Amino acid sequence: MGQKINPLGFRLGTTQSHHSVWFAHSKNYSLGLQEDQKLRHYIQYYIQKNLRISYGVEGIARIEIRKRIDLIQVIIYMGFPKLLLDGGTRRVEELQKNIQKELNCLNQKLNITVTRIPSPYGQPNILGEFIAGQLKNRVSFRKAMKKAIELTQQAETKGIQVQIAGRLDGKEIARVEWIREGRVPLQTIQAKIDYCFYTVRTIYGVLGIKIWIFVED
Repeated sequence: MGQKINPLGFRLGTTQSHHSVWFAHSKNYSLGLQEDQKLRHYIQYYIQKNLRISYGVEGIARIEIRKRIDLIQVIIYMGFPKLLLDGGTRRVEELQKNIQKELNCLNQKLNITVTRIPSPYGQPNILGEFIAGQLKNRVSFRKAMKKAIELTQQAETKGIQVQIAGRLDGKEIARVEWIREGRVPLQTIQAKIDYCFYTVRTIYGVLGIKIWIFVED
């Protein structure tokens, strides 16, 4: 049998780096991990609740967290930063205040910056949200996968593989369907491959979406 491993963890230290950068002693490590998870969930919840999102795409590619003794720096990489920056800096400041109240960050200063990604549909997280929105609107899974591949071709990627598993089209028996375009060398450590796993709830049950994007050598 093949040995399965997360493509991002497989390439840590070569083409991938950690999304959280901080140090903690073993006693406080679990608390820091929970704090990071709450931070990411709250940012996603705030964008879903307060902003108008077209096609169900929030546009968050990833959220990086860097912690120091007196500072927590959060960098939000977005494909569509206008969702958060249309009201100027007011929304970012409001988000900072709400997070400080939620996490009780009294001794640490919180700094949130938003960075724009030039080709949003070249990011697997944004692409996964797009496919999930299509499946919620009862679009055929094959059409959704082909449309996703068309969008990544505009982003000039070298290859993409999309896999959807579950009760596809409402069938009684769950199955796995996938499609590939270009090269996706999963066993090459030097190949930069972006990966995401996304779940979507439909009227037939939960579907799992996996996306591998081969960016460059």
